[in-house]
Amino acid sequence: MAIHSELLVLASEHPAKAIVSLLLAAVTLSLLVIKKIFQPIGKRSSKARLPPGPPGVFLLGSLLDFKNNRYDPEHKYLKSLTQYGEMTTIHLGSKTWILLNSPRVVSEIIAKRGTLTNGRSPMPIASGIVSRSRRSLLLPPSSWTEPRRVMHHLLSGAALTQYGAWQELESAQMMAEYLRQPGRWFRHHYRYANSVVHRIALGERLMKSGKELEDLQDVVTKFVGSIGMSLVDWFPDLDHLPRFLQVWRPYWERLDRWNYDIYRSWWLPVKEQIVNGTAPPSFVRDVLLAESTKYTGNDQDAMYVAMQLIEAGSDTTREALNVFVMASLCHPDAFRQARLEVDRVCGSNAERLPGLADMDALPYICAMIKEVLRWRPIFPLTPDHTATADFDFEGYHFPAGVGFVINGIPVCNACEDPDEFRPERWLDGHEMDAAHGLWQFGGGRRICVGYRLAQRGLFINMARLVYCFDYAPDGDINPIILNHHRIDEPFPVKVTVRSPKHEKLVLDEAKRLDVLQFAE
Repeated sequence: MAIHSELLVLASEHPAKAIVSLLLAAVTLSLLVIKKIFQPIGKRSSKARLPPGPPGVFLLGSLLDFKNNRYDPEHKYLKSLTQYGEMTTIHLGSKTWILLNSPRVVSEIIAKRGTLTNGRSPMPIASGIVSRSRRSLLLPPSSWTEPRRVMHHLLSGAALTQYGAWQELESAQMMAEYLRQPGRWFRHHYRYANSVVHRIALGERLMKSGKELEDLQDVVTKFVGSIGMSLVDWFPDLDHLPRFLQVWRPYWERLDRWNYDIYRSWWLPVKEQIVNGTAPPSFVRDVLLAESTKYTGNDQDAMYVAMQLIEAGSDTTREALNVFVMASLCHPDAFRQARLEVDRVCGSNAERLPGLADMDALPYICAMIKEVLRWRPIFPLTPDHTATADFDFEGYHFPAGVGFVINGIPVCNACEDPDEFRPERWLDGHEMDAAHGLWQFGGGRRICVGYRLAQRGLFINMARLVYCFDYAPDGDINPIILNHHRIDEPFPVKVTVRSPKHEKLVLDEAKRLDVLQFAE
């Protein structure tokens, strides 16, 4: 009552001051309510004990630092966060991430405790609107389990054998493309990667126009670009506002409709062939839509499963092949060592092209694949592995909802002389397993289901390129900052065939597989 009386006196004697006081009180109360509603998940539990990390700023936490450094090619910010130890806590809006900065803690939390850390935090924009809650990469376990079950077919031995023949055929075309247009080497990587995964997923060789390929690449680019770009993904509770207050929806819904229409243009012809019985063998025909699989999703769900397989399989493979070229320019000794190994198996006089059957005999090439992925990580950060229940680890208590993110740069640098490209560091008896000791395919229950398929595609092409072609810089190259994500030429390279005999070998193989006429 005393405060109430003082306000009445203030209002009668100093009305302007009373109004200001009330406004300040309202603003303060509003800020406290906002702070409570949007408090980071890691601060909501009194029992939480989290690793140290930067303090951040009110409400946003470290979000501005994180977003301002998102495209830093040297990843200085991500590296700086290792000053807090093997694990670093950062609050990003109302989300709390624990960055895992060493292979040891990645193994302990992502792999060994995978049943507790296989969730995903809500992303109303990237996962919700833009993906219609159907891209399994970002889905929570309840929605992710069914598409994951179906995609596990990609790991089976029978599937790898069947798809391997297609990988070798598309590789033969890529080698011929290298001969005919060496200056477009980066485009040949993309054509190969997209074509082989299109054949696996949808059944036919890729005969799409340049515009159609560009559209699909734009879908990938815009989807990846949407992740974390909206404040709504960092403050998911905003998605609970009444629709008329969600002023951001029209923009993202237009992006969704454009994405959806492109997907449908690829999906409908395949679906029609399956219905009328003319479809060739494929993942969609023989697994996804086969009655024996008992897939429980509807047609739209199936379309997203198939198309996200194409997205994931095409973009990462081309980027890894670009890094291989990059390593060949910056570390030619490793390239020469790889060539000696292939020559020993296939003959130095262009006797035959290496194939997938040679994997056991070419351990250095297998090690080179792992070193390519370590040396210039394609994914500086993995999607967060969210805790689905509270758990304790080494004195810390992590509440459910906290996300664990593999900080790929320091994890990949946790070796001797990390800037050096040394495939021999992987010659440990596990070089045939691209996921052993390497986290670029993720880990735990969320590991990429197609990683063995990707490894085999990288093997066949790296072995053949090492065997048949030479790379030399064609201009100034910065070995630290090399943009291998670009669709156009990522760095200047001069490509030449190794010898006339190797040229003939490439042409003969392309003719034998009837793909020479498609090489452009």
